[in-house]
Amino acid sequence: MGIVKKQSFHNSLYLYIGLVLGSLSTIILFPSIFNSHPEHLGLLQIIVAYSTVASTFSLLGSPQLLIRFFPIVKNKNQLITLAFLIPIVGFLLLLFLFNIFKEDFLLFVKPNSLEKDEIRTYFLLKFNFHLVFLLVAFIALFEVLSSLSYSLLRSSVPIFLKEVFLRTINILFLILHWFEYIDFPTFLKLYISSYLLITILLTITIFKNHSIRIKYSFNEIKIKEVLTYGLYVLLGGASAILVSKVDMVMIGKFVGFKEVAYYTIAFFIGNVVRIPARAIAAISIPLIAKAWSNNDIKSIKDIYVKSSINQLILGGLIFLGLWINIDDGLSLLPLKFKGGKLIVLFISISQLFNISTGLNGLIISNSKYYKFDLYSNFILLLITFFTNFIFIPVNSPLANYDIVGINGAAFATALSVSFYNTTKLIYLYWKLKIQPFNIKTLYTILLLISIITLSYFIPKFENLFVNISFRSFFVLIIFLPFTYWLKLSDDINKIIRESSLK
Repeated sequence: MGIVKKQSFHNSLYLYIGLVLGSLSTIILFPSIFNSHPEHLGLLQIIVAYSTVASTFSLLGSPQLLIRFFPIVKNKNQLITLAFLIPIVGFLLLLFLFNIFKEDFLLFVKPNSLEKDEIRTYFLLKFNFHLVFLLVAFIALFEVLSSLSYSLLRSSVPIFLKEVFLRTINILFLILHWFEYIDFPTFLKLYISSYLLITILLTITIFKNHSIRIKYSFNEIKIKEVLTYGLYVLLGGASAILVSKVDMVMIGKFVGFKEVAYYTIAFFIGNVVRIPARAIAAISIPLIAKAWSNNDIKSIKDIYVKSSINQLILGGLIFLGLWINIDDGLSLLPLKFKGGKLIVLFISISQLFNISTGLNGLIISNSKYYKFDLYSNFILLLITFFTNFIFIPVNSPLANYDIVGINGAAFATALSVSFYNTTKLIYLYWKLKIQPFNIKTLYTILLLISIITLSYFIPKFENLFVNISFRSFFVLIIFLPFTYWLKLSDDINKIIRESSLK
């Protein structure tokens, strides 16, 4: 098995194990453990959201520039040193700015809700805000190390640590909190410390297996070109991260921490559709970077088309299983968390469209057209803020359709993501005359619609688990054979044939 196939297999395996673990914690443990205090779960998600956004700014584009220039820079150690040095500067700058605007920022994050639990939780955040900066530092360092690992074609290691190991130990902390061995503040500290642990383990793995030396000169690197690229990627990437987290931030501000908890559960369920895309993207990043370094447009187009149909098929299968069982699945949650059907619908469909567009974002960010990422992400950010301001408040124009509050936030996110991906599709076709769709895309969409339509005629059983199992089996026995017979994906057909011969 070649390195690409081997890494792709491991990536997929770890991501799906991570999906199981994530489902266990998010869908089962979170609602059960935080049923009496959902505002605590909301606080946890807010801390992660703020830390993710802040870490993006502190990184200053270093993970992306490492991947972009690694194939073409001869002195790899100089580039690696620079990639680690930049986030240190960014983190110190972030600390400086926070100390200046600390009170203004804390006033901004204070929820409008006057409930005692919400106010109490806000003060818990205020007095423990240093935890955010610890998490920022750990996330930033881990992202740089992950990019280095990707560049070395060892993407499976950081994916295993983040998706499997991290989720496992955090589940253990959750169980300890559930049985009251630790209180919530202690759980928060342990949760954040887990990011430090995976960072240490990834550092040991990389430096043990590769000869990497710290360099104090950068004479073999075009500093201006590298830093310019990093600046544009920073601004574009920061906008993208803000877009992905702004819904939670605005829900916390305008509705309350409790609603963030409810939104988190439903959002996670809808977002599982994009799991296959993460596995494919992880191994494709260095391949795209290398293709651009050789100006190999044919290879880029091939990756673009194959990633699109493969992601649509795999994501579509997950979407089918998710949506035809949505009512039964949500009924398993505690009463406070049973809502969210519209959130799941909006997020899952938008993500299905997102992954169907292939690796357009990676193709653009690793090309000479990377500046487009900045402009498109900035426009996306403005649209996201605008739509959230429209649809989250109680006076939402779609309030009569229950598209308000957390449902409104999901609708706003879906609109923004769909618009964003459409602009990237148009831009790549304009610049390179490439697009990811063909007749197989249409066949796949028609197959998905047909199966959803047929699912309404499936009889329902009294036993919940029998009902879920039967409906899921129904999806598999129709979707997989038709996918093979219609030859929707050469890669998937090859895997099926190889599996049948074993």
